[in-house]
Amino acid sequence: MGYFSNFHQSNRRHYTTVFTVAVFTMSKHNFICPLFVSLCEWQDLSVAFYKHLVKEPVCGEDSDRSKVHLLGFDLDEALIQRAQQTNPLPSSISFIPLDITTDTNQLQDYLNQRSCSRFHLSLCLAVTMWVHLNHGDSGLLQLISRLASLSQHLLLEAQPWKCYRSAARRLRKLGRSDFDHFKMLKIRGDIAEHAREHLERHCGMELIRSFGSTAWDRKLLELWREKARCSFTSL
Repeated sequence: MGYFSNFHQSNRRHYTTVFTVAVFTMSKHNFICPLFVSLCEWQDLSVAFYKHLVKEPVCGEDSDRSKVHLLGFDLDEALIQRAQQTNPLPSSISFIPLDITTDTNQLQDYLNQRSCSRFHLSLCLAVTMWVHLNHGDSGLLQLISRLASLSQHLLLEAQPWKCYRSAARRLRKLGRSDFDHFKMLKIRGDIAEHAREHLERHCGMELIRSFGSTAWDRKLLELWREKARCSFTSL
């Protein structure tokens, strides 16, 4: 967690991002496998995050690059294609189009290929509102449940309700109708608290610490799970 704390402080403007970091063992080597999900232009950030994990070797030491593999995904296939074409480290960083609210098979396959049962750390930063507005309450719960089911640790930053109202106002100013689910949402108010309660009650996760609120008044929570599997029966 220490390496990400420093990285997070120096990259606060890139909050529309989800990272997942997996630590697993293959043969006698320790591997770190980050998973990067985003709703914005994030290739530069994913590469920067990878390089933050992989320090340049000291003279005489082996590089850690063979031990670190990063997977990034996004809904936008055009964005993924551009990321693939300009990827500076294709042997270590991969990008795929994926909607995690409907499909986790590709992520599970990625883990299986590396003999890993789950990702070590998922970072879900300022993504929850967009999934919530476009997929409703069930979409929000599916997102965090699926991240929990694939991850050992989860660092969650959920936008507060005032961001929802601001997004709806911006849409109306553009002459467009409200988000399909906005008026029907039952999960309102303290979204981070609703998410924490769901993760602890249904996903076998436990709140480790709260890092307080960001400059955008968004709570940053760290949760973890050990052996419990996330339950989808409640969704």
